[in-house]
Amino acid sequence: MTEIRNYTVNFGPQHPAAHGVLRLVLEMDGEVVQRADPHIGLLHRGTEKLAETKPYNQSIGYMDRLDYVSMMCNEHGYVLAIEKLLGVTPPPRAQYIRVMFDEITRILNHLLWLGAHALDIGAMTVFLYCFREREDLMDCYEAVSGARLHATYYRPGGVARDLPDSMPQYQESRWRGKHEIARMNANRQASLLDFIDDFAQRFPHMIDEYETLLTDNRIWKQRTVGIGVVSPERAKQLGFTGPMLRGSGIAWDLRKKQPYEVYDRIDFDIPIGTNGDCYDRYVVRIEEMRQSARIVAQCVEWLRANPGPVISDDHKVSPPRREEMKGDMEALIHHFKLFTEGLCIPQGEAYAAVEHPKGEFGAYLISDGANKPYRLKVRAPGFAHLASLDEMARGHMLADVVAIIGTQDIVFGEIDR
Repeated sequence: MTEIRNYTVNFGPQHPAAHGVLRLVLEMDGEVVQRADPHIGLLHRGTEKLAETKPYNQSIGYMDRLDYVSMMCNEHGYVLAIEKLLGVTPPPRAQYIRVMFDEITRILNHLLWLGAHALDIGAMTVFLYCFREREDLMDCYEAVSGARLHATYYRPGGVARDLPDSMPQYQESRWRGKHEIARMNANRQASLLDFIDDFAQRFPHMIDEYETLLTDNRIWKQRTVGIGVVSPERAKQLGFTGPMLRGSGIAWDLRKKQPYEVYDRIDFDIPIGTNGDCYDRYVVRIEEMRQSARIVAQCVEWLRANPGPVISDDHKVSPPRREEMKGDMEALIHHFKLFTEGLCIPQGEAYAAVEHPKGEFGAYLISDGANKPYRLKVRAPGFAHLASLDEMARGHMLADVVAIIGTQDIVFGEIDR
């Protein structure tokens, strides 16, 4: 018999979204994990403190940088908290656009999660498939906001601008000839809505491709079934939200239980797991992508039929149109005040939460009547999940820690903010 010794191992960084900032100290008994101690603190940017030094409307872009895989969902939570304090309701068209882009963001997040999780466990092809679809959705972000990643598109009172009537087109190059470019631009000939509709129709077939590669794959099941099991009671005690909670069999989803924007007018289902292991959480997220495609298709249908304003016409909250601003003194003053001083919000406090791709993302704002928040506290879903890593990994093998980190879908920008 060889003598098995106890080791303390520095593990990580291993996940693409924990790029150099997660240090996991593992106490091992041979190959078995006795204790896992996640160390954070190598990223800290003081986002909440920085937000207290800037006018409300200048911190929207900071929210994108929290969970930099779910950009618009972060903005949504923050903007909803501002609107609660102001007592402002965005126009219906703006609400549908927000819901549509929340779901596009959910698909974006789950695609990166799936590609990275599969790659961590050893399946390479899925990563390439997922990024093929992410490219289309990133083009939607770019068409609507000018940025592929950090959009800063949501505003108090609505969204920055209406959906464009045209999509960016691929250009001929030395690598791609006329026929190849014509094929790539075939679904980009009309408006952004048409492009998104085309994506929503073909995306379920692409999810079928991912499932063909993974769902019944015996290696995938050996690596995920029975790994990182969390019971429903324990999931609630640990403060899980999102797919981590639903994977344990609890049907809690803010879009259904505490509806915001227009989710109460949209038809979709909440997928839940039964065993609370890595495999169930995988199946829940796969089904969430299908439901998101359903929601996007319903939003497209409504937006096509209902043109209208996309931001509040109260110029104390939203800027006047450029044309108006250049011809009317009153509008010019509103514009100047809004972009130099920002919004002055009445005294009070508000908490607003959205069903972020990772769980409940909330923003708690306290206003003292000035143009800057007195206090901003972000409720990040990933923080509670990372805190459970020790409990989930105990008694598992070293290789299973990789699967557990992947199933938690950790992004450090929101955890160590």
